[in-house]
Amino acid sequence: MKAYQAYMIDLDGTVYAGSQRYPAAKRFVERLQAAQIPFKFVTNNTTKLPEDVVKNLADNHDIHVTPANVYTAGLATADYLDQRAGATGRRTVYVVGEIGLRQALAAKGFTVDEEHPEYVVVGLDSDVTYEKFAKAILAIKSGSTFIGTNSDSNIPKARGLMPGAGALVDLVRYATQTDPIFVGKPEPIILNNSLAQLGVSADQALMVGDNYHTDIEAGIHAGVDTLLVYTGVSTPDQVAHEAIQPTYTVPSLDQWDLQAGPRD
Repeated sequence: MKAYQAYMIDLDGTVYAGSQRYPAAKRFVERLQAAQIPFKFVTNNTTKLPEDVVKNLADNHDIHVTPANVYTAGLATADYLDQRAGATGRRTVYVVGEIGLRQALAAKGFTVDEEHPEYVVVGLDSDVTYEKFAKAILAIKSGSTFIGTNSDSNIPKARGLMPGAGALVDLVRYATQTDPIFVGKPEPIILNNSLAQLGVSADQALMVGDNYHTDIEAGIHAGVDTLLVYTGVSTPDQVAHEAIQPTYTVPSLDQWDLQAGPRD
C-alpha cells in the first residue's frame, strides 16, 4: 500500500447519512487535516452551494472544512462547459436545476437563453415543471448540446428514495432520443477536475465512497485507486459479484490507516 498524496471523498453514506452522524468519518477527516493531506468532498449534489455544504458539515456533523474542500457536480458541470466553450463566446445555456447549478454556471460567464442555447443542462430541480422540460426538449431537438449533471436515479431523503437528477435527465433523453454528456460520478470528468484542483496525478490519489456504482466506478474510470467503506449503499455481497473490485474495502473509516491502508 502506498501513502496517498490526496483524497477525494463522497459525502452521503460515507461521511454521514442525512442527519445521522458518522463519528468515524469525523475522525478520518481530522486525521487528514492533522497530516496536512489535501482532500476534496466530491459530491453529485447540484442543488447546494459549497458554502451550504460546509455549513451543514459544521452545524450538523461537527466537521469543519472550507468551501475549497467541496467540489459539487454543479461546479464540475460549469468547469466542463467553461473548458468546452473556451474563447468561442458561445456561452448560453438553458438550465433545469437549482441555485447551486445556476450560480456555478453564471460564475463562469454563462447566460440564459430559453430558445436557442448552446447547451441545455439538466440537473436535480425540485420545482421542475412541464414547461421547463418542454423548453429543454425543444432546444435539444433544435441542436443544443445536452448535458446531464449526473445519472443518479434516486437520492435518499427523510421520505425515502426520491427521484434524482438522472430521473429528470432520462425524461429529456426519452423525449429527444438524444444521449446526454454526463459530468458527475460515475463519469471521470468530475474526478479529473478534482485531481487538477488538488494538483496531483491519478496514481497519487484515492477515491473514498460507499456506493460501488457511483464512487468506485468513477475512480475506476478515472484511473484512481478506490476505497469502499461499507457504511452506505453497497454491501459486501453485492460488491463480491463485480468484475472489477475496489482497490480496498473497510467496514469503517476507523479501519483505514493513512500510511498503512486497511487494518483490523
